[in-house]
Amino acid sequence: MRILVTGAKGALGQDLVECMSSSPGIEVVAASHGDLDVANRTMVLEAMVGIRPDVVIHTAAWTAVDGCETNPDRAFAVNAMGTRHLHEGSRRVGAHLCYVSTDYVFDGRSDRAYNEWDDPNPLSVYGRSKLAGERELDPSATVVRTSWLGGRRGSNFVRTTLGLATSGVPLRFVDDQYGCPTFTADLAPAIRALATDRRPGLFHVTNQGATTWCGFARAILATAGLDPDRVEAITTAELQPSRPAPRPANSVLDNAALRLSGDDLLPTWKDSLDQLVKEMVAT
Repeated sequence: MRILVTGAKGALGQDLVECMSSSPGIEVVAASHGDLDVANRTMVLEAMVGIRPDVVIHTAAWTAVDGCETNPDRAFAVNAMGTRHLHEGSRRVGAHLCYVSTDYVFDGRSDRAYNEWDDPNPLSVYGRSKLAGERELDPSATVVRTSWLGGRRGSNFVRTTLGLATSGVPLRFVDDQYGCPTFTADLAPAIRALATDRRPGLFHVTNQGATTWCGFARAILATAGLDPDRVEAITTAELQPSRPAPRPANSVLDNAALRLSGDDLLPTWKDSLDQLVKEMVAT
């Protein structure tokens, strides 16, 4: 099975390439932005015909939430049109497409976790552009929504928080936005399984358990052997400077489709955080 991974230099893309490269019977074609600009239709179609993948795992995206808010054309060119191009190319060569989406497709006004059948209503340009990408696909595609990603590679909340903790600056994090921290080392094998099995439909895939950014930061410090009480809880309204893009107050994802299908769920975020922090501190 030949699998094309877009966005292969990203944190999730690298973990996907790593976990699939060790899988028997899988040939991985890793395409970074420099290799494949998904916003360029001609480049995408030529690549698809040349590579002729059996499966495409589409992780490439413009994920700078505030950047998307100030440059919506770029957000939609990459996140929506890029997905359209890959869908077109996949149809031409008979490939199964797996698209990675986001919790930001929801407005956060629910008083419970969102399942796969809840109606999206994104607040931000980023969320709208990713939802537009979902809508470019036909029902046979796999859509994986996830949230609050972190991993061994690249910049992420865990690495940033550890860096701030050692710099001596005040640690102030919002305590009124709820979500599910998710770790790429856990997410990548789950995506591999859904994509290679050509599972159709929408799946929420996150580590289990919910917290706030403040709770997450305190857990990071405690896991690293630092004082979690250094983290001050603030509201979103108190955040300075304020962010251009609105964030959902509740973007907790219920992994209902996995659970109801009898599939294994990812570990709790606290268990995976423990392993990640140990790796980061060791290096």
